[in-house]
Amino acid sequence: MSLFNVDPPYFDDEDEFEHGGSHLDDEIKKLTEGLKNGGSGTTNIEALEEIVNFYFESEKYEEALHFINLLLDFIPYSADTWQRKGIILNNLLQYEDARSCYERALSLDPVDSELLVNMGITLENLNRMTEAVSYFDRALELDMNNEEALFNKGIAYEKLEQYDQAVKIFQFILDGKPNHKEAWYELGFCYDFLDRLEDSLRCYDEHLNLDPYNYNAWYNRGIALNRMAMHQKSIESYEMVLAIREDFPAGWYNKGNAFASMGRLHDAIDCYKQTLRYEPRDVPAWHNMGNAYEELGENKEAIKCFTRTIKYDPDHYESYFGRGSCYDSLRQYRKALADYNTALSICRDYPEVWYAKADVEYNLRKLHDSLISYRMVLKYDPKNHQAWCDYGDVLFELGYYRQALRSYNKSIALNPQWAEAYYSRAKVLFVLRRTLDALESLKTSFTLDSEKKKQFKQDFPGVKSIKEFANLLKKK
Repeated sequence: MSLFNVDPPYFDDEDEFEHGGSHLDDEIKKLTEGLKNGGSGTTNIEALEEIVNFYFESEKYEEALHFINLLLDFIPYSADTWQRKGIILNNLLQYEDARSCYERALSLDPVDSELLVNMGITLENLNRMTEAVSYFDRALELDMNNEEALFNKGIAYEKLEQYDQAVKIFQFILDGKPNHKEAWYELGFCYDFLDRLEDSLRCYDEHLNLDPYNYNAWYNRGIALNRMAMHQKSIESYEMVLAIREDFPAGWYNKGNAFASMGRLHDAIDCYKQTLRYEPRDVPAWHNMGNAYEELGENKEAIKCFTRTIKYDPDHYESYFGRGSCYDSLRQYRKALADYNTALSICRDYPEVWYAKADVEYNLRKLHDSLISYRMVLKYDPKNHQAWCDYGDVLFELGYYRQALRSYNKSIALNPQWAEAYYSRAKVLFVLRRTLDALESLKTSFTLDSEKKKQFKQDFPGVKSIKEFANLLKKK
């Protein structure tokens, strides 16, 4: 129960109380003048209590704090007043000072369960979760049916990421009170983190039956549906979010992500633009919009988005990678290489960027640099059969034939069904004059991918005159 639910006795007009009319100001002035005129102690205490109540109910916490300090000059041993000061400080986000007030109150009244709960909540705000739980437990020892203590203990377990413990508490609350909408919400949240997505969805639906206008619940429901790959249904949830609160950028952003997951990239871009309407510096929205444009092949628009992302977050290596990929597609290889190098200066263990860097270095005929970059790909991703084959191609061009053969063999060992590695291996085997082995490798390549036979005819137009190749090319 709030300690400030006392109606100010001097204020009869409800509308003036709500909106702070001139009559209220006059009454506050009268009370303040009464203090200045030095009435009796009892009169001063009553006046101060009314002023504190008024300012607290009006959410004017600084003023409430000033007057409760005056009140404590009169009644310094009142646990209730120290608790009220703690509540005011908690609303001012001055949690450490609030904690000190609750300590003082508890020294005067150590068995007040409401006081123990308020102390626990403030400790939660200070991120001292284990201590918070201990205070909720003390409150429950005094009153085992204290629902507020039990609920906040569940919240503390959530913040400690002890979701199984939190689930037990919220389920216990719901067993006794099935219409506890906050418990349904928190239970859904816990199940989400436990990857029990169907249970999470069920809980959010139960909550929304009780509180259909809670946009946060619709939002979390949308996230759960998206994680279940039910993208269309998640979009419907986000549409409910935005119907309730249109200026909720996270709703637009996640709706955009759901559209992107469905391949509806133009719709995704429209949603990201709405996100940026409300949050113009939203880095993930700029980046994801760049990804969508890149996937549509609109590289120049994508470059603009990635550039804006980098402006707002100069360490956003994913956007350097994205922009580099667009430059690469536009054959602006030097710009691409510069972006790849910047991305790797921020995040070195990113094999996809090393791979892109190796490819663009190859296109720039920086073969030795390309070789080094492919080695880095294989350092971080040693089971990448395509990278082993590409590494072999560069070794082959540089004349390192035996090393190239080892790379092709490694690629084949990792993926025996990939024709490209057999085809490349055949070429190096010919150079090493291992003709029979080369023919076997070609044969396997043609068996796995008939298009390789056409490629071979184009790469080696004169082979038809050689008996062994003529026979191989005739086979179907």
